[in-house]
Amino acid sequence: MIPCKASWTAELIRLALRPLLRRGAPGSPPGIGAHVRKELGGYERWVLPPPRRFETGETVLGGVPASFVGGIGAANEPHILFLHGGGYAAGSPTLYRHITWRFAAAAGARVIAPDYRLAPEHPYPAALDDGLAAWREFVTSGGAPGRCAFVGDSAGGGLALALALRLRDEGGPLPGAIVAISPWTDLAVTGDSAAPGASDPLLNAGDLQPIAAQYLAGTDPRTPYASPLYGDLRGLPPTLIQVGSDEILLDDSLRMAERMRVAGCDVTLEVWPRMPHVWHAFAPLLPEARMAIAHVGAFVREKTGETPRYSN
Repeated sequence: MIPCKASWTAELIRLALRPLLRRGAPGSPPGIGAHVRKELGGYERWVLPPPRRFETGETVLGGVPASFVGGIGAANEPHILFLHGGGYAAGSPTLYRHITWRFAAAAGARVIAPDYRLAPEHPYPAALDDGLAAWREFVTSGGAPGRCAFVGDSAGGGLALALALRLRDEGGPLPGAIVAISPWTDLAVTGDSAAPGASDPLLNAGDLQPIAAQYLAGTDPRTPYASPLYGDLRGLPPTLIQVGSDEILLDDSLRMAERMRVAGCDVTLEVWPRMPHVWHAFAPLLPEARMAIAHVGAFVREKTGETPRYSN
């Protein structure tokens, strides 16, 4: 447990987010639809760009479009493979560019964010396949796996863990670290914190199963590559899990951390009091978001052997 209290800014953000609950129109289909993607796409033009000292651009890794940010260009320098959230059906690297540069600054790394395919057009395992293709291209082009970390939030946090499981099973090189932020690790939605009727400022428990079904498209929700909570977790890299105390996905983090400990993994769990789902996204306003990102950077530096290069 992080020994800090939620700031007044955090409480204001929590209050401002409450109207976002149950925003779907009456009778709208379950899951995340095109209207949500369109709305999020509209937000992209308002996302603050990184400071000018950071190089940004677009690339392709393993046939997967990707964005990058950072001031480092060599393949053997520290990297972060960032997997965005959005329930496997929404979100984009552009939507996250106001915080990916902060991860680059905190970790002294170059961040690469694959624009993986989204459901329902591209259900499981499309997102996983794209993450795997991007990682393999990074490694074959000379990237140093031990100098890289997988970082993901929400569905992207679950995807980061699932990608590590698949790499371990297929004998591929693993990264030096994993960071899972408010991860969705259980698409069967069995955690007590996600019981019917539960909600937090950003999520409703009743929405989780329809969103999961949209991504799974008939796949068993306890498939480890979709829900890493149910996998054999032995041999995964050092992992940091950050979650807010009031999130409906809290138990996804608590149970994942416990199962990793039982499996003999090096896992650090941080439960941040009164924080909303993926509070890191509010870094321009929220002190706790900047603190959490600093913790991520310190963890990545420690596990990949890097020293700080930039200020946040």
